Amino acid sequence: MDADLARWLVSADAVEALAEAAGQPDPGSMAAATALRRSWTPGQAAAVLTQADLRRRAVVKFGEAAGRLFFTRDALEQATRSDVARWRAERLRDAGATRVVDIGCGIGADALAFAAGGLEVVAVEFDPATAVLAAANLGGDGHVVCGDAVELAGDLLAGGAAVFADPARRTSSGRTWRVADLAPPWDFVTGLLTGRVGCIKAAPGLPSNAIPDGVATTWVSHRGDLVEASLWSGAWSPGSRTAVLLPSGDELDAGGRGAPPVGPIGRYLYEPDSAVIRSGAIATLADVLAARCPQAGIAYLSCDGFRATPFATAFEVQQELPFDERVLRRWVQEHGVGALEIKVRGIDVDPAVLRRRLKPAGQGSATLLLTPTAAGARALVVRRVGSSPG
Repeated sequence: MDADLARWLVSADAVEALAEAAGQPDPGSMAAATALRRSWTPGQAAAVLTQADLRRRAVVKFGEAAGRLFFTRDALEQATRSDVARWRAERLRDAGATRVVDIGCGIGADALAFAAGGLEVVAVEFDPATAVLAAANLGGDGHVVCGDAVELAGDLLAGGAAVFADPARRTSSGRTWRVADLAPPWDFVTGLLTGRVGCIKAAPGLPSNAIPDGVATTWVSHRGDLVEASLWSGAWSPGSRTAVLLPSGDELDAGGRGAPPVGPIGRYLYEPDSAVIRSGAIATLADVLAARCPQAGIAYLSCDGFRATPFATAFEVQQELPFDERVLRRWVQEHGVGALEIKVRGIDVDPAVLRRRLKPAGQGSATLLLTPTAAGARALVVRRVGSSPG
């Protein structure tokens, strides 16, 4: 989509077309395209049908607000979920920010949260069409500048503004996770953190060697999904590593601890949230739970007494079996298990393949958790427990 088509899309002239597109059962169908082309050009019809499709997909990130926002496919994929954007705005505000320059704003998801949090927002977007959509999304709540952030950042950040950057993670060949492929360049955006309050959004798999010395890093889990790593200056202790759970806001700091202790499987086993694992806070969680790992380097924790925690899924160990396919197949058959969940860490096995080989059939259900231990590989029959084991 070019900038001229984007300007039409966000104008009053497109309101009727957007409404007709939203009423189509399948915006991607030939029938929908044919219907819209009776009144609008092929380009306009395609644009509004794309919006209808993207707005439906955007509900998971934006809730009911998705129906009034404008998107591109790439920008929606990279856009921050609303709970995460709201949390980030609160952290920047609490760190003393009053004005934020949003570098690489996309369709303006974070900029909207900054504005809603009472911050003055200037958003920078390189792509002209996306900049038009971002401006429409922000309305009067912020200012969008279209241009090269590398050239514009110095002037825009003058006067003590905080910075937020979300480098584009796409190349001509598709989505990229390579730091070297990000735009604006990674060294440039991380350099913007020096001497000011700021945050840089990154992929959750950000390699540790890409994190500058003295920069705080959070790994954010939203409703169980690990959604991002974010680098901070001014809002967290320099060099800290923290797991953050949203929307609750629970935090667990890695605290420079080493590896958790290793010991036998106890009555309860915990599967830490991915944010805990990525942040290196598993030893902190082990301390909280008085727990140990079944084997060094395995991200399960086990203990004899139950303690509730938001940072891990808890299971009660009902039976411990050797990891032997014949033993497991016999157990599944004897217990009439038809619905079988298999979770695995540290053992080279495909759960889907193993499930087929165990031939579950029956009315029962079970969860098997496979893990190496000091005594060898084990299959644990477990059941989930909530805030209490009862």
